[in-house]
Amino acid sequence: MAHPLRLTIDVEVLTEADLTPTEAVIWQEAKAATDHAYAPYSHFHVGAALLLDDGNTFRGTNQENAAYPSGLCAERTALFGLAATQPERRILGMAVAARPASGDFVAVTSCGACRQVMAEYEHRQKQAIPLLLPGPNGSIYRFRSVSDLLPFGFSADDLPRNIEAVR
Repeated sequence: MAHPLRLTIDVEVLTEADLTPTEAVIWQEAKAATDHAYAPYSHFHVGAALLLDDGNTFRGTNQENAAYPSGLCAERTALFGLAATQPERRILGMAVAARPASGDFVAVTSCGACRQVMAEYEHRQKQAIPLLLPGPNGSIYRFRSVSDLLPFGFSADDLPRNIEAVR
């Protein structure tokens, strides 16, 4: 017999004043990254910032293309860029910010593709990646883990151990 399943996640709703000093740094880095977005079609600028285990930050921005859907979101440019240039680095935190080309920052959540990629990086490093996302009215959402955004996520653990057995 079928029975309901209730999913819950914990998210803290903060103001900028509530951020830890480290969180404040990556939050400001994500906001600053929006200045470098390439968004000539949507005019929607998104920036992502990663806090690395060496104390540095790494940024990504959305990159659009006239040949849709050839562009890429800020979250994935940050993660893929980091993996390509500093594969030994671990990610200790992540922040995302978004705004229209001329306007104030707005609430936004990561798309499904970005959520999957973010969860993959968390799985790779076997350690949660805390995440800051902009909420409504200037609030900030703090998630303990990017995987909180992807219940029932798909990971390497879901693949057959011996891929030859599938053929």
